[in-house]
Amino acid sequence: MSDITVVLGDFTFQDFEVPDRIPFPTEQRLAIKKMVGGVRDIQMLGSDWPPITWTGTFMPTEGGQSALDRARTLRAMVDAAQPVALSWDELYFLVVIRSFDPDYRFYQIPYRITCEVLQDLTAPIYADAGIDADDVINGDLDSANALTASTGDSTLSGLMGTLSTAVGNVKTFVGATMSQISTVLQPLNNAVRYVSTSISQVDSLLASVGVPAGVLPSLPIAQNVSKFESIFNATQQQVQYTQINALLGRMQTNLAKISSSGRVVTVGGGNLFDLAAKEYGDPTAWTQIAQANSLSDPTLVGVNALIIPPYSNGTSGGILGS
Repeated sequence: MSDITVVLGDFTFQDFEVPDRIPFPTEQRLAIKKMVGGVRDIQMLGSDWPPITWTGTFMPTEGGQSALDRARTLRAMVDAAQPVALSWDELYFLVVIRSFDPDYRFYQIPYRITCEVLQDLTAPIYADAGIDADDVINGDLDSANALTASTGDSTLSGLMGTLSTAVGNVKTFVGATMSQISTVLQPLNNAVRYVSTSISQVDSLLASVGVPAGVLPSLPIAQNVSKFESIFNATQQQVQYTQINALLGRMQTNLAKISSSGRVVTVGGGNLFDLAAKEYGDPTAWTQIAQANSLSDPTLVGVNALIIPPYSNGTSGGILGS
């Protein structure tokens, strides 16, 4: 199957759930006035994204979930009627699930899903030839820090402070070595994991609202006002966290392109044993990946951008540092 990780909200597609193709066409929205003599006045109103649609098949997972469990999780996301992030490879969108069509079969459930695009959060990488790697990384970091300050989230502020220190310790990202990139990837991955969790928590809060704005006529006015304010704040945080996630994700992608001494892959969950077996054909080589990314635990949590150093035969071992 594809090596690309497809993530919708807090749902990561696995194995045969991952589609072979995801078309993502874009159109230019036009206002066309046809005049006498065949003259046309065409006004360009900007990009207009058609729905993004793909198909796949749910099957029992190694973690013990049935195909029906997986399909019901997606259905719950549709019922929640909340914007969610959609990402794969270097593409990132804020979407609403328009339709989800599972087809129940014995042990497997083929599906078709369609998402309406609210916002394209994917940005061009090195679009300006006059901008170097330092400008790109520091620009995204500054924007993410500004958004973090507006969230009032002290935990995220601490993680971003650690990331800013790591970035500041790298004198230049132009031609940076694998070890230099590694010092930034670890705090960057920590921030990405926290933001992803925060988005899921806010999504759950908004999904728990069973009536418009959570307001009930039977409740006192003060209680309704308090509930409305909490939902309003959660909605604002959802937008802020999503924007921060897009900026941090772009930093991961750019760091992967900068590193010239090793490949960088993005994985969702799993462990270093399986990754080493896939990349090197040698699961005991997990220690090489761990050392390159300053990790001590082979278990991976959340989405991680990991450096895959060149395979060194004879340096593998089941215990880190052996």
